[in-house]
Amino acid sequence: MPPQRRSSARASTPGVAWDEIGLAPVVLVQGSEGLLADRAVERLVALARERDPQVEVTRLDAAEYTAGALGVVTSPSLFAEDKVVVVDGVERATDELLADAEACVAAPPDGVVLVLRHGGGQRGKRLLDALRAAKVPTAACDAVADSDKPAFVTAELRRAGRRADAQAVRALVDAVGSDLRELAAACAQLVADTSGLIGADVVERYYGGRIEATGFRVADAAVAGNAGQAVALLRHALATGVDPVPIVAALAMKLRALAKVAAVRGRGAAAARELGMAPWQVDRATNELRRWTPEGLAVAIGAVAQADAEVKGESRDPRFAVERAVLRIAQASGR
Repeated sequence: MPPQRRSSARASTPGVAWDEIGLAPVVLVQGSEGLLADRAVERLVALARERDPQVEVTRLDAAEYTAGALGVVTSPSLFAEDKVVVVDGVERATDELLADAEACVAAPPDGVVLVLRHGGGQRGKRLLDALRAAKVPTAACDAVADSDKPAFVTAELRRAGRRADAQAVRALVDAVGSDLRELAAACAQLVADTSGLIGADVVERYYGGRIEATGFRVADAAVAGNAGQAVALLRHALATGVDPVPIVAALAMKLRALAKVAAVRGRGAAAARELGMAPWQVDRATNELRRWTPEGLAVAIGAVAQADAEVKGESRDPRFAVERAVLRIAQASGR
């Protein structure tokens, strides 16, 4: 098997990315991100079928496993076909599964690819230690951090032979949110239903209502000084049932990013890396800060602090409180 590149250093699980894992007598698929783990397993099955279209695929649930089942499904068949055995939920495994899997790691059956899928946690630690000691190939399928989701979208589109500009990628992440399956499905829909470079206008056409409802577009418009657009987006969000509290939180998050980048501006790239923000977030905040003075930023932060208190009980009209904050932020921009 050719050498494989390691997955991103952000992943806590050592191993390779789901789309780099290759066949071996025993393979571990480890991590809590179900979409990536599903894809790793699907890739391994597809690779096995490329090698032998008649390969037999068996799936076992580790939580319902009974002693000896692995021996039965991995034993040579009458016609000596290759086999792929996928064991799901090793983090919920019975003691019998852990014992039988350790035996397979120590002496892998001929003609079998045993795929062990572990979703995280301490259950099965002894087996995991044995897999590491045996240098079993591992697909690292850890949860994708929010800061890495734009890169995920870009990679999804690239695999489909498509591209999106940076604004479109950000808009899609803002619209669809944290669920990776939804994000992948949104990418697939855009690929199927559109052509050419995907721009922010295309994303807005398909997911505009969802973008507005997150509050992030309200914050973007306010920080850009577009008072009319910010208020229009805010009123639409409120009319569709969005609570004022998360909108104020989005405003606060936006201004906090500006303040953090402003504090290290001029101190070089090393200082920016210490902020704990993704490079694209730093670049965006740096561009947005061109409109802002320290005094204007202080006014805007004060307006959000007041709105935060008011929407959490200090005002009889939380909707008015958040609209006033949006207007004050837009007016403070460019001062």
